Amino acid sequence: MTQPPGPAAPPAVDATAARAVELVKIYGKGDASVRALDGVTIEFPKARFTAIMGPSGSGKSTLMHCVAGLDAVTSGQVFIGHDELGTLNDAGLTRMRRDRVGFVFQAFNLVPTLTARENITLPSAIAGRDVDDEWFDFLVEQLALRDRLAHRPAELSGGQQQRVACARALMARPDLIFADEPTGNLDSAAATEMLTFMRRSVTEFGQTIVLVTHDPRGAAYADRVVFLGDGRVVGELLSPTADSVVEYTRQLAS
Repeated sequence: MTQPPGPAAPPAVDATAARAVELVKIYGKGDASVRALDGVTIEFPKARFTAIMGPSGSGKSTLMHCVAGLDAVTSGQVFIGHDELGTLNDAGLTRMRRDRVGFVFQAFNLVPTLTARENITLPSAIAGRDVDDEWFDFLVEQLALRDRLAHRPAELSGGQQQRVACARALMARPDLIFADEPTGNLDSAAATEMLTFMRRSVTEFGQTIVLVTHDPRGAAYADRVVFLGDGRVVGELLSPTADSVVEYTRQLAS
């Protein structure tokens, strides 16, 4: 992988990109209420790749949405770096999500009327910032999008659309990237390509990634896997392989 422009100092060993403390999220009220998160405390270290797994309804996406500031918490604290989200007003939350967090979703979420180039640079346009041309060129080369920049999403394959979404997420050089089932709509080859790039972006230029997935093969690209069950952290696996994830999941279910 080509060295990215603007080399950054390596993060401190104990540096944390985000963390949650005794996080509770309840949807609804009374008898209809659902406790989606039940006292979750977790840290996401800088320059590390964390996968979050668990059965449907375990709280995976809710945890991601709360830590990313997309959903308000019922109680507990969420920090991005040293900033507690609960102390930020709406404008502060908007700036934080725009400048410090990137998102890659299963549905791509590209603007259909914009070209690939315009989709990638959209966050800069919304923020009123000049595009960092050197960084843009680096991302385009790494994601093999050079000959697709003038194409609109409907003219791109699923894998190409997801690579555009990944470039858009990285364009602002955010503190961390949240990826919610980003390979769910991709074939096996495109999924492998996307996960390989995510792995390299962590290893080679210090990105922090939190991946929500149900796929043991996808989780195997991470440095660690955190398992949720009924809104709680129920286990953690370091240096995972697909086989070890499957076995750990089996043990938790037994």
